Amino acid sequence: MSLNFSTGLRTGMLNSTGVKEAFTNGIIYLYSGVQPVTADAAITGTLLGKVTVDAGAFAFGAATNGLNFDTAVAGVLAKAVAENWQCVCTAAGTIGWFRMMGNATDALGVSTTLARIDGDAAVSGADLNIPTLAVIIGTPITIDVFTFDLPA
Repeated sequence: MSLNFSTGLRTGMLNSTGVKEAFTNGIIYLYSGVQPVTADAAITGTLLGKVTVDAGAFAFGAATNGLNFDTAVAGVLAKAVAENWQCVCTAAGTIGWFRMMGNATDALGVSTTLARIDGDAAVSGADLNIPTLAVIIGTPITIDVFTFDLPA
């Protein structure tokens, strides 16, 4: 599949909230299976891990260990270079997709107001490229590159 932007994110982008702001101090969840048809849909698959800064504990509404982006340059928004985006897997399975969420509390159910991005995951050629897909409890994953490009 391809990147899916939630209705909440698209509406915010067309009003006053950019992608960088919408995902300030956010989180990425890694799931098994196939991503939902839209980012407004409830999650599918098994939660295999949560990507945060240094794989630290995350709580919605708090900045601690939340993911951030650097200032966009030439239409490209990239993960904050100063941050180490990591996950230590909490379940075994095969990673198939991810959901990036902002810092607003998200129960992972149906929502047309929350900022979310869903995409596929693979070792290469995916929306999220990660070093391994088959994971067991305790498997560490580091995301060195994560960008959004806005075409001219």
